[in-house]
Amino acid sequence: MTTSIREQLDANASTDANGIWITSPDDGATVTWAEAADHSRQIACHLDDLGLESGAAVAVAAPNSIWATLCFTGITYGGHLATPLNLVAGARVLSYVIGHSKASVILCADQCRHLIDEALAEIEHKVTVIRIDLETGPQWIEEADPKPEPQNLPAPETPGLLMYTSGTTGRPKGVVLGHGNLMAAGLNVVHGHGVQPEDTAMCVLPIYHINGLCVTVLGTLMSRSGLVMPDRFSVRAFWQQVKDYNVSWFSAVPTHFAYLLSETSTPEINRARLRFSRSASAPLAPDTHRRFEERFGIKIIETMGLTETGAQILSNPMPPAEGKIGSPGVAIGNEVIIGDDNQIEVSRNQTGEILVRGSNVMQGYLHQPDVTAETITADGWLRTGDLGHMDEDGFVFVTGRIKELIIKGGENIAPREVDEVLLEHQTILEAAAFAVPCDQYGQRVESCVKFQPGQSATESELLAHCVAQLGKFKTPDRVHVLDDLPKGPSGKIQRLQLFKLVYGADP
Repeated sequence: MTTSIREQLDANASTDANGIWITSPDDGATVTWAEAADHSRQIACHLDDLGLESGAAVAVAAPNSIWATLCFTGITYGGHLATPLNLVAGARVLSYVIGHSKASVILCADQCRHLIDEALAEIEHKVTVIRIDLETGPQWIEEADPKPEPQNLPAPETPGLLMYTSGTTGRPKGVVLGHGNLMAAGLNVVHGHGVQPEDTAMCVLPIYHINGLCVTVLGTLMSRSGLVMPDRFSVRAFWQQVKDYNVSWFSAVPTHFAYLLSETSTPEINRARLRFSRSASAPLAPDTHRRFEERFGIKIIETMGLTETGAQILSNPMPPAEGKIGSPGVAIGNEVIIGDDNQIEVSRNQTGEILVRGSNVMQGYLHQPDVTAETITADGWLRTGDLGHMDEDGFVFVTGRIKELIIKGGENIAPREVDEVLLEHQTILEAAAFAVPCDQYGQRVESCVKFQPGQSATESELLAHCVAQLGKFKTPDRVHVLDDLPKGPSGKIQRLQLFKLVYGADP
């Protein structure tokens, strides 16, 4: 039984040295398990030569690629703390992350250099930037050859990943996951979806986000299976890449499924090979779920995960077992309960906070012991901040975020309920309800929507649709049409930004 990313990578190389792990559909390059282990070992040794102590944060600024993946494995291979930088977060946030993590080394691709230089302008400590050539890897500064083996051997409790949350309600928090957490997270995917060495996954999410990294990268690492790594998600290229590289599963977010449905062309799909797709990071509208499966004949396995748990905590079962549309499933590889305000389990079908406990739960938030103590109870339950209920079969149904709940006239309205009704309208691609202060009710409901390409509807038509499905009380007072809805790196709509986006000020 392996105990670290390093051991797992070496074990895969020993078992299947010439087996291909990563393929780039952009240039056709491939990396075998033996090459991945060797490259990772070299990266770790070069970091040692830079004088880094065990556990030091090493940041990575690069788009999805073979070498972005190998930088992650190389940093963790040597017992250092891989710190992926969110490339859409902006220079100010990245400056905070670099300063807070005290990262003194950044492995940086050329197209990210301007952003990193802008972020470093406010950094007080010394930072060495190492260029990543996306064809050949990091371009090390020193001339001497590094030692043949890294000086540090990571253990299960060794911190391996520092990933910052999106910070929609304030500054991002640095989530610390140890090697044991990361391996447990990858195994949750393997066991939950029955991933085998003969499988091939395609990563369409950025690996500076927990879904892309822990689900697709670690899911393939822990199962010794193939990984196709395009530099970005492309609606036009997607189905051709699936076909050309014999993909058997992929993990996406609801927006991806909506965009694939908006394409009018009919793709050629080998359904005997592409056995499932996986949705996470945000609730999937039941209408989108049904339409995708009906049109493409590909099963969507809805799941739920958090950065703090290395992604997956819940999953619907794999066929032939039946899942439940509208639910992210049952606990897989960890315990999940619904708790009251004192984190005591409530009865089935009663709404409360979703709590999770298991070996995938983070070590804590970097430099924030008080916040960590507020988030993880003395009994080891992590408070997710999500509201939901559990039915008699153990399926969890998420009704919203505690901080996003709309309270109108003393009645709780889950934004997702409003979103799902709007998404049933044929013209709507994306929808998000949010709270607006109201003298009469305390808060009222409003929504932002994005239309399907080439589609439109009047506000009165959309409101009438909502009244018919929701009743007058829960129907939005206004529906605002936007060119795009604000999203985090996972594709999750940033609901708490909508009021300021619409009204130009905080509520």
